[in-house]
Amino acid sequence: MCTTTQKGMTLVEMLIAIGIYTVLLLAINNSITSLYQNNAYALEQANEVDNARRGVTQWNRDAKEMITGEDGTWPVAVIGEHRLGYYSDTDQDDSVEYVEYILAATTLRKFTYNPTGSPATYDLTTPDSEEILSEYVQNIEQATSTFFYFDNNGTQLTSTSPVIDVRYMQMQVIVNIDPDRNPGEFMLRSSLAPRNLKDNL
Repeated sequence: MCTTTQKGMTLVEMLIAIGIYTVLLLAINNSITSLYQNNAYALEQANEVDNARRGVTQWNRDAKEMITGEDGTWPVAVIGEHRLGYYSDTDQDDSVEYVEYILAATTLRKFTYNPTGSPATYDLTTPDSEEILSEYVQNIEQATSTFFYFDNNGTQLTSTSPVIDVRYMQMQVIVNIDPDRNPGEFMLRSSLAPRNLKDNL
C-alpha cells in the first residue's frame, strides 16, 4: 500500500508569508520615497545656490567696471541695504547701461536699462531686461544687509551717505530654499573695488 504525503503551505502559513512580504515591500518603498525626497531637496538647494553664485559672479564682473553714465551721471547711483544701482557696459556693446540689483522679500533680481536718444537719457520706468538671480534669499528674514559700502578709509557707509564716497563694496547672499530643513543655509560673499572709483586715477 502506497501512501503519498503532499507537502505545502497551509492557509495560515501563506497568510503569514504574504503579511511579511507586504511589510517588507512597504518598508522598502518608504525608504526609496524618503531617499528620493531628500535627494530632490538637496538637488533643488544646490541648484538655487548655483543660480545665486552665478548672479554674484555677474555682479562682481559688471560692478568692477562701473563707469560714468551716458548722461554724465556718477558711476554709483543708488546705495541701499538691499538695493544697488550703478552704470556699467554690462553687455560690452560700447553703450553704458544702468543696472540695479534689488532684493525684495526673498527674490533677488537684476534690472537693466539701456540709454536712449541724443543726448542720452535713461527711462527708469520699465527695464529693458529683468533677471531673477535667486528666489530663496534669506537676508531680509535674517535682518542682514545684501550690500555693504565703504569709503577710501575703509569706513562703512550707510544708505544715506553720499554715493561719491563709495570706493569699495561687498555683496552677501544667504540662500536657503527651506529654513526648517537640512541642508541648511549657504552664504555667498564677494567684494570689489571698482576701477573707475579709485582716487589715484
